Order: sequence, then structure tokens, then C-alpha cells
Amino acid sequence: MKLFIKSILIFFTIINISNADLIKPQPTLKPLDVLLIQLNSLKNNNIPYSDAGIEQTWEFAHPNNKIITGPLERFKQMIYSESYEVLISHKNSEIIILKETENLSIYKVIILSKDKKKYYYIWQVEKVLLDGNLKNCWMTTRVSSPEFLGEVI
Repeated sequence: MKLFIKSILIFFTIINISNADLIKPQPTLKPLDVLLIQLNSLKNNNIPYSDAGIEQTWEFAHPNNKIITGPLERFKQMIYSESYEVLISHKNSEIIILKETENLSIYKVIILSKDKKKYYYIWQVEKVLLDGNLKNCWMTTRVSSPEFLGEVI
């Protein structure tokens, strides 16, 4: 229930953001906040403009992850690939905490896709430890390929 309430608060925060204002990483955001921002952004990918959700998700990609998945246009192509397109405009998500440490959090994220199929991803969020403007910010370092769980009637 607590996770659900937090999800709603994050969602309404996202809805109130204008076109030019993406949520930026900051040390006050917890790892679960980062995950919820990314999931809600992808769920509402084309609000307030086309691919806004992917751009928001990119904001929270760890610098080490961006080296592999970037630049942004390449990241968009990856999100639209078969492995990750399930996240775009998905119907619902459920989060299970698998591991939480001082600098690392790992979640199992169950997704109900827009075509009513269930998948899960392992989503890893780490604290940036290097000096710079992102120091102590939680950012995504890894998202597994999806595992198909079945169809929902």
C-alpha cells in the first residue's frame, strides 16, 4: 500500500511538469523514486510530447550506462526494440525489491503490456560515486531483457 501511494505521488508530480522540464537526478531522490519516475514516464511516453517518457528515462541512465546505450537517439531505438517496447504505454507495473544496499538496489519489475501480456525485468539502480554534478544521485545501470510470464485475459 505504501508503494502504491508513493507511486501515485510520483505520477502526479510527473503530470505537472511542462514540456521543457524533465525531472533531473538529485541526491534527495531514493532508488525507488528513480524507478517510479522511469516507469511512469514510459507508461505515459507521449505525454506531454512524443517520446517525452523515453527522454525522461534517459535522464536517469547512469553515466556508465549512457556510454553503452547512448546517445539519446540510439537509446530511443533501443527502447523501441523488441526487448523494451513492452515498457512503452504499458498498462500496469508491480515492483518487488530483490536487494537494497547503501549504493545498489535491484528490483523485479512485472509489467502488464498494452496488449495484456505479462513480463518481468530485473532493474538495477546504483548511486553515482564519482565526483561531479551527479555524485550521490541514484541512476539506472542495468535493465535485463524481459522474461515472458503469460497472457492476461
